[in-house]
Amino acid sequence: MDITGTAAIVTGGASGLGAATAAALAAKDCRVFVFDLAAAIDSAQAVDGIEYVATDVTDPASVKVSVDRASSISGFPLRVVVNCAGIGPSARILGRGGVHDLDLYAKIVQVNLLGTFNVLAIAAEEIARSEPDEQGHRGIIINTASIAAYDGQIGQAAYASSKGGVVGLNLPAARDLAQYGIRVNTIAPGIVETPMLATLSEEFRSSLAAGVPFPKRLGKPDDYARLVLALIDQDYLNGEVIRMDGALRMAPR
Repeated sequence: MDITGTAAIVTGGASGLGAATAAALAAKDCRVFVFDLAAAIDSAQAVDGIEYVATDVTDPASVKVSVDRASSISGFPLRVVVNCAGIGPSARILGRGGVHDLDLYAKIVQVNLLGTFNVLAIAAEEIARSEPDEQGHRGIIINTASIAAYDGQIGQAAYASSKGGVVGLNLPAARDLAQYGIRVNTIAPGIVETPMLATLSEEFRSSLAAGVPFPKRLGKPDDYARLVLALIDQDYLNGEVIRMDGALRMAPR
């Protein structure tokens, strides 16, 4: 699918996976709209071709306003949506402080799963209004899960649940939106060098990298961005969840 002269939305694009993806799409002559919280946008780096829009992905009204803004300002058809927004606090079901806080569990699911679905649904409505290309393609939505959906570790009950929901959403979403010429795929990254991981010591990060079968390194945001571009380009890939983890299978802790 040719994305030159089209619009793209990247959630959580002020940093990490989303920032690398937004930059990669902008380099392909996409007009990119990054949806993120205002506080995150304040510290984001200015990049040509990227506009930052303060958005709460869990709020349907906020997402609708932002999608409408992206469509009206760009004047280009919306073809690409990449959902990278997410949070990952950890807590055990039974910890030193007692039972896992239900509000924390709900918050993680709300951002990671409900937020993903919210943007997917509202953006799909806009994409479906556009004219298809010669092959009937209107666009692609790429969601972000995690290998925690399959190999959730101790303390990841909420996070693994939310990402497992994203995996479960993938196929029915692809089937629902097929009639509109919209593909849906999901990337499940392993351990990636994001700003959060950068707070850990070099020694600890090296130990994490040593556990990856091959290549024996941590993932990089650019790895994710390149995979996004590949999914856009390969138009027969639909309804797929792709692990991006160097064959890593996580131990319990």
